[in-house]
Amino acid sequence: MIVNAFIELLECGASNNPGSARDCILLAACGAHETLPQSAEFPADVFTSCLTTPIKMALRWFCTRSLLHESLDCSLIDKIPGRQNDRRTLLGELNWIFTAVTDTIAWNVLPHDLFRRLFRQDLVVANLFRNFLLAERIMRSANCSPISYPMLPPTHQHHMWDAWDMAAEICLSQLPSLIEDPNAEFQLSPFFTEQLTAFEVWLDHGSEHKKPPEQLPIVLQVLLSQCHRFRALVLLGRFLDMGPWAVDLALSVGIFPYVLKLLQPTTSELQQILVFIWTKILALDKSCKVDLVKDSSHVYFIRFLNSVEAYPEQRAMAAFVLAVIGDGHRRGQEVCIEAGLIPVCLRHLHGSMQNDSQTEPLFLQWLCLCLGKMWEDFSEAQLIGLQTDAPAICAPLLSEPQPEVRASAVFALATLLDVGFDSFRDAVVEDEESDDDEKSRAEIIMIKSLLNVASDGSPLVRAEVAVALARFAFGHRQHLKSIASAYWKHQPNLLLNPLPSLANINGTGSGNIVSPQISPLIRVGNDNTAVIWDGRVSTSSPLATAGIMHGSPLSDDSSHHSDYGILTGVSNGVIHQSRPKPLDNSLYSECLLAMRTLAKDPSPRIASLGRRVLSIIGIEQVTKSVKFAGNSALPGESVTSSQTPSFAGLARYSALPGESVTSSQTPSFAGLARSTSWFDMNGGHLPLTFRTPPVSPPQQNNLTRMRRVFSLEFGTHLMNSIDSGLADPLLGSGSGALERSLLPQSTIYNYSCGHFSKPLLTASDDSEELLARREEQERFALDRIAKCQHSSTSKLNNNSQIASWDTRFETGTRTALLQPFSPIVIAADENERIRIWNYEEATLLNGFDNHDFPEKGISKLSLLNELDDSLLLVASCDGNIRIWRDYTQRGEQKLVTAFSSIQGQKPGVRSLSAVVDWQQQSGYLYAAGDISAIMLWDLDKEQLVNSIPSSSDCSVSALASSRVHGGQFAAGFVDGSVRIYDIRTPNMLVCATRPHTKEVERVVGIGFQPGLDQGKIVSASQAGDIQFLDIRNRTDAYRTINSYRGSLTALAVHRHAPVIASGSARQLIKVFSLEGVQLGSIRYQHTFMAQKIGSVSCLAFHPYQVLLAAGAADGCVSIYSDENSQTR
Repeated sequence: MIVNAFIELLECGASNNPGSARDCILLAACGAHETLPQSAEFPADVFTSCLTTPIKMALRWFCTRSLLHESLDCSLIDKIPGRQNDRRTLLGELNWIFTAVTDTIAWNVLPHDLFRRLFRQDLVVANLFRNFLLAERIMRSANCSPISYPMLPPTHQHHMWDAWDMAAEICLSQLPSLIEDPNAEFQLSPFFTEQLTAFEVWLDHGSEHKKPPEQLPIVLQVLLSQCHRFRALVLLGRFLDMGPWAVDLALSVGIFPYVLKLLQPTTSELQQILVFIWTKILALDKSCKVDLVKDSSHVYFIRFLNSVEAYPEQRAMAAFVLAVIGDGHRRGQEVCIEAGLIPVCLRHLHGSMQNDSQTEPLFLQWLCLCLGKMWEDFSEAQLIGLQTDAPAICAPLLSEPQPEVRASAVFALATLLDVGFDSFRDAVVEDEESDDDEKSRAEIIMIKSLLNVASDGSPLVRAEVAVALARFAFGHRQHLKSIASAYWKHQPNLLLNPLPSLANINGTGSGNIVSPQISPLIRVGNDNTAVIWDGRVSTSSPLATAGIMHGSPLSDDSSHHSDYGILTGVSNGVIHQSRPKPLDNSLYSECLLAMRTLAKDPSPRIASLGRRVLSIIGIEQVTKSVKFAGNSALPGESVTSSQTPSFAGLARYSALPGESVTSSQTPSFAGLARSTSWFDMNGGHLPLTFRTPPVSPPQQNNLTRMRRVFSLEFGTHLMNSIDSGLADPLLGSGSGALERSLLPQSTIYNYSCGHFSKPLLTASDDSEELLARREEQERFALDRIAKCQHSSTSKLNNNSQIASWDTRFETGTRTALLQPFSPIVIAADENERIRIWNYEEATLLNGFDNHDFPEKGISKLSLLNELDDSLLLVASCDGNIRIWRDYTQRGEQKLVTAFSSIQGQKPGVRSLSAVVDWQQQSGYLYAAGDISAIMLWDLDKEQLVNSIPSSSDCSVSALASSRVHGGQFAAGFVDGSVRIYDIRTPNMLVCATRPHTKEVERVVGIGFQPGLDQGKIVSASQAGDIQFLDIRNRTDAYRTINSYRGSLTALAVHRHAPVIASGSARQLIKVFSLEGVQLGSIRYQHTFMAQKIGSVSCLAFHPYQVLLAAGAADGCVSIYSDENSQTR
């Protein structure tokens, strides 16, 4: 009756005041038709006794049901020595165990929100409901069912009550001796030790998909005990490391106040594990930083960051915690700066530059991010950074080998560039010219440093540079606009001279701006207006002046860069002086060039950022994507863009964690795992006439470097589209119209936080599977290599054709590639369409566009990490590199990274005709073209590591890297000369010769001869002669084959077999041995009609079999097999 009336009252009040019903609590002893227990052994009111004196009531009830009732006088229970809050006494130990048991039962049975409301929000309510669980157990034994509101599920039969009974029995067995001798020592119960052991067993075998560990509330209780604290913290750290789900469970059980209370001076061992635990907590729930600041716990982490005993990885975690405290939290920034955090971080950064030994990259990364979060939108902190020479300290980090460190350094420098700059000056010193000069000098240092990495190989770094330039453009937009306007109105200066012209506009003031393929819109306006024309400029436009006839600093070359139109916003000719002191005009010009480069970046997201930067100064590119009629869609499918920004996993492939970034990417992103074994090929087991290197040279600690290869792990949690988090497409150029909130936002901080959400204490579960797969493929490769080395009598002729594929490329096949471990051939055409075909099953697997605005075709296809889940490297003729994963899965291809491999284009050169080659064992990518140097990129570092002078006035037309010596490569030039380089030598140029001296001299193909002796190369010119060179004899070729007469188009050198192949535009393929003997020729298709093959455009050998793929100008790709070769 009472319960029903209470519920009716609640229902009536809930309609008027819903919150009041939720706060009401009802506890009743039994149901409506039940009788309360009556026994001489227990108090008259058992239910009330359970709620008020739970320990004594629990022990009395237990004694009547255990073997102790014969040997123990129950009256002694009233004399239990000790205090409830003293855990070293019997009563305190029993109370502590009782609290742990009831909390554990409640957490495992109740919904987590109800548990948090009843057991964690109020101490009195928590104690009341703990005692109610005991009352339910006792009352149920007397056939009574206690009732509560909120209603709780039954808990009286939970197995943790057995653990309580055992602990109670052990403690009560000591009670007589403790009462007889008050000085007797109380032996602590093994309850907590056993429960920690059970939790440790769960950690060894548990996972997210199994039942959560029921001992978690007990572990938190143990944190209050000094004797168990260290072990409990270590186990808790292991649990939190299992993933965000584990952190969420720990927070639900109430971990926060426990670990917050422990942040006080402790031993170094406890400090390290506490920093780790807080790192895991803040990686999931960053709102906890408010409580850290409230309790002044930030000092704990600053002290730990500055300690010398801790490892750099642990101090990186402290820097992460401090960065989270300052992230978007002004009070957090203030207290950290007051505690001296900025000098501490700068001192460690400066020390890392002075120290010869390699500093932990993660530590450098988070020092930069921590500084950036302190400086972000906080003028006082920025002033401290400038006064402590922060730009000069951070700038050297831009050349660090890890892209994450470089990107973080860019972020730190960018936050020193105050967006408004006016408010920055007003807040600090308003009328001191010396301070203005000092700030301007610091700003110049920062901008010049950022411009040095504007063409970095990592999209992660370039994205941060774009954000930094956006901040700079915001504060200096009037000066940047005036520089652009002045360039158009006067003769261009030297810095802008290499820029291509906007259009060939005649004197009438009307002309086509760009190629009609793109059909851009040109928007021209002053600070307040904008006028749009469709592809033409009227004579009244500011663009139709004498100055623009010579070109625009931000224009596109319609022949080389026809992918974007230009939207130009020009001031009305009046230079509006803004508050910032103008910098050097040449620096503004360099910034405009960098912005233009970023707007044309091969990565879609970076290009979008670059266009947004231009829009800040009133210049925007608007494009209409034009698809070619012959698209790469698979039969029966619609055309979709290949540039979908699903950078969800750029795994930094060792075999790249990147990312997917959902972060699943994520990646992270340490290094490119290459082949792990170097087999002794000189053991004498095979009587070979020559030997070739195995799959790849040895690498140290390959399996410990299982991280990612490329760092652009922009996850879906960071952006939902390419433009996510950016400004509106066009930002007004009027003063005051731009708002800070509309600027592009940095992503490196959120991306880096994902590192701490992943397991840090255990290796990846798939490493063993990955190793087994790699070893299997290595065994296959070595077996095939041994067969190839016996293939001196290989025959490839008209009858050797095993497959033929009509790619339906209208412009013919530009390049082809055979996969090493699958019957798959990859082909590409002039329009940068890529198609993948299974030649055994004769099925098309996938087809996609390399990018939306193809220009000059694809010059090279290569596989990265071919022993693992290989990535497809696609090199365009303009020097842009794009790397794809999941490229064999229909519609599932994803762009991993993209960058421009060619820098320093010669003046006046309108097309690059870039050539590249990939060297797996070193991780180097060599790139050259119509430039005066050969670029050496380290794809593990995503960094240009060397620019090697070509020592020639001619352009490079062919490149080949050594399969044995990392850093050695050969280059063929358009004048018929050949040069060998080795970056390990001081001069790098090993030898130079000119074996091709005929009238048509261009080197079409070059390659190192198979075998461990990498002193011999093969070179073929367009004239048709094939030269065999030995770099030890620097004069003449030791063998010459005149295979064609002026029509040679392709050369292929097998990696392991002593076979080379050459193709001709005259529909002929010839195969030779290394001795110059012709082994066969291919002229006709292996069909009933036996029609002639098309003009040969490309040739490619299989890496480990004598298989030859030949692409023709008619779009046909044919596969030829040696009659002794066994295809897989």
